[in-house]
Amino acid sequence: MERFSPSPTCNRYNVGIGLQASGGTGDCQYAGCIADLNAIYPPELQVTSAGSVVACEAFNTPQYCCTGNYSMPATCPPTQYSELFKQACSDAYSYAYDDASSTFTCTGADYLITFCPQ
Repeated sequence: MERFSPSPTCNRYNVGIGLQASGGTGDCQYAGCIADLNAIYPPELQVTSAGSVVACEAFNTPQYCCTGNYSMPATCPPTQYSELFKQACSDAYSYAYDDASSTFTCTGADYLITFCPQ
């Protein structure tokens, strides 16, 4: 199973990435995100350096990181932030339990990983 999760699961996102399976069997779909999330994320999630937004980062709390009392799908639903990310990058993981639309099962494939795809 491949999981591509560049955003609100207490990770950062600051560069576009694409993952393309070659060969293999199963649900071998492209996954990735090339959207400029730095431009659309709310100020409270922006990481800045020298006055410029350089990344987006989730709050480091159990509610947003799906840990502790929020460590199950029933207790950790999508947030307004993960939904914003999902709109921009529909085939990428947007939070810890985004399995319904972003889990692809591909067996025996080679992968081409591209940073900053066009």
